[in-house]
Parts: sequence; structure tokens; C-alpha cells
Amino acid sequence: MRIALGVEYDGGCYSGWQRQLHSASVQQEVEEALAKIADCHVRVHCAGRTDTAVHAQGQVIHFDTDSVRRERSWLLGGNTHLPDNIAFQWVKFVDDDFHARFSAYSRRYRYIILNRKSRSALLAGKVVNIRENLDAVLMHNAAQHLIGEHDFSSFRAQGCQAKHPMRTVLSINVSRRGDFITIDVIANAFLHHMVRNIAGSLMMVGHKKNPPEWIETLLALKDRTLAGVTAPPQGLYLVSVGYPEAFHLPASPEPIEFG
Repeated sequence: MRIALGVEYDGGCYSGWQRQLHSASVQQEVEEALAKIADCHVRVHCAGRTDTAVHAQGQVIHFDTDSVRRERSWLLGGNTHLPDNIAFQWVKFVDDDFHARFSAYSRRYRYIILNRKSRSALLAGKVVNIRENLDAVLMHNAAQHLIGEHDFSSFRAQGCQAKHPMRTVLSINVSRRGDFITIDVIANAFLHHMVRNIAGSLMMVGHKKNPPEWIETLLALKDRTLAGVTAPPQGLYLVSVGYPEAFHLPASPEPIEFG
């Protein structure tokens, strides 16, 4: 039996999604919780591995098991054994041709910036505080150069293990709501640190250190050393993952908002 689950988590206490030898990970907590329901070892596969301190609203995973339980038992029982900062949102039995990673056709990430001089005590670890004023309109205009299929080498982490740097950005929007600026991007897939590197470069445009057309130049140069710094992870959320309707998965969550 193959089972898919939607997972939400606060990544602040974890060294990312993937299991680590000497530090806590979301994957370890999820597998240990499911193993208690299955009464045997469980190995899960995710739609996209998130880094240290990165959050998720709509991570999707799947695993195979011979243990027979109701969907409700996997959901409620699993949540009973999970820490408070990780929760299953839904469970669904799926066909064997479903794969959390390889069946997905898109991923949606949101990066949230608190753009004011004072930090927030309530949102520590949930947003990134940028004290200098950012021009969200300039950032949005710059971001439109990223739409389409491109070589994203300028926005790729040095240790990225992807086979090639080509990715297709389906949409990207930058908007301001009060003191909060959100960068909302949907792509077929992402390179390691791609969203955070894009955010760092867009903030340079927002600070008026470079014009919006600079982003198009970076794409053409294919040189990571010429782009902006990697933005901090705390403001990044994996919002949702897109799958063909044939799998009949639950609807994606509404993206998180502040302000």
C-alpha cells in the first residue's frame, strides 16, 4: 500500500528535512512517528528537501507499507507521536504510480520579509527583518525577468547536486502589505538555495543598488559570484506542491500571510 501525506512544519528547530547523523531533522521525526503506527520501520520520500530553518505549509510525502490502517488512524495517530512543530494535514491512499517528488509538476515557495526598523518579538524565526526600506515595485519588476525557462546558474548554490541548472519559473510576484513584503514564486523545480539567492538579489534591487534589468544580466552571465547574497532561511516557506488532478489529492493550502 502506498500512502501520501501533507505535512506542515516549523523548520526552526531542525537541520532541514533530510535525516542527519548528528542533528535533528523533520524526516527523522516523521518516520519515527509513522513507524509507531505501522509497528515497523518506515521510509518516506518528500516532494522537496528543505534546508535548515526553512518552514513548510504544504510538504508532500509518500511511503509504502504492508501495515493496514485507516486513513484516519495514520493522520490522528501520526500527529499524536509528532512534536508540536510538525503536523500531518491530510492522508490519502494512492496508486503505486504516485511519487511525491517525481509526480509533481510544480512547487510554490513564499519568502516573507518584515521591512521595518524594529524587529518583531512574536515573529522571530518566521520572517526575515530588513531594516532599510525596500521598493517592492522595483523588486517585482526585476523578478519578471526570471519567468520562463532559463539557466539559473547565477542563483544556484555552489554545492548544488542537480544534474543541470535549467529550471522553468511559471510565475513570480513581489508585493507589499503594510510592513511585510512577500516574494511568491512557482516553478517546475528549484535548485539548491535558488529562492534564497533570488531573494537576496531582488533585495539589492529593492535597495536601489542595481536596476531591475540587472536580474536579466545575471541570468545571462551564469555566474553565482556576481549575484546577491543568499538571503536568510527563516522567511522561506514551501507553500504547496502541484500534482495532476488524476491523483485526487486534497487542495493546496492558502499561502501564509502576515500584516
